Amino acid sequence: MELLIVSLASLLAGFVDSIVGGGGLILVPALFATFPAAHPATLFGTNKGASVWGTAFATWQFSRRVEMRWAALLPAAGAGFVASFAGAWLVTVVSPDYLRKLLPLVLLAVLIYTVVKKDLGRSHTPRFSGAREQWVAASVGALIGFYDGFFGPGTGSFLVFLFVRLLGYDFLSASASAKLVNTATNLAALLLFVAKGHIWWHFVVAMALANVVGSLLGTRLALKHGTSFVRVFFMLVVSALIIKTGYDAFVR
Repeated sequence: MELLIVSLASLLAGFVDSIVGGGGLILVPALFATFPAAHPATLFGTNKGASVWGTAFATWQFSRRVEMRWAALLPAAGAGFVASFAGAWLVTVVSPDYLRKLLPLVLLAVLIYTVVKKDLGRSHTPRFSGAREQWVAASVGALIGFYDGFFGPGTGSFLVFLFVRLLGYDFLSASASAKLVNTATNLAALLLFVAKGHIWWHFVVAMALANVVGSLLGTRLALKHGTSFVRVFFMLVVSALIIKTGYDAFVR
């Protein structure tokens, strides 16, 4: 029964994550609710073990239909990998609790900015090219990669927003780009959790398969309906993240 619950949660998480990120909003609470006595690091490691497959397959699906600016995105993924590993190591020695009250406020600012800027991310007009685009993309990858390894909630949504705001991508292209970087950050954190023995392989296999199925469904929906759909879905997910993280920080 436990395997069925977390697999269904993983499927839904893969669906949401493949469009704009935010799958952790579903899967992590499901793991904690299902296994309340487990070590948190083991649950985070199991989450990464499942979600890395969904983001990888979403990247592959998007890359077949959406322009991927590989020259900028590969350095971003590399920077994200290194920074995420560093963040995951740091969280083993320093508590990230001080971020809990700051996160919903940052997400609220992202939501307000997106709502006010009605044309944000509607057209794909990259602002930079060449080395400058690589440096900006790598900076985004490093910043959010470190955050993902250290804390995590909203990683995919932050990546989408920064690719739109800083690099001038539309929401569909930003979502596709975010999947590549998020795959790298998930993999880095996963390697650290595996090295420390914090993963349940007997759950990961079924959860990973479910996550991939959800990811494929979500990616196809995003590709079918395009940028406007992804933008609206982004705002819905960020709103849900604000409610969840706000409740965790100020109510619980």
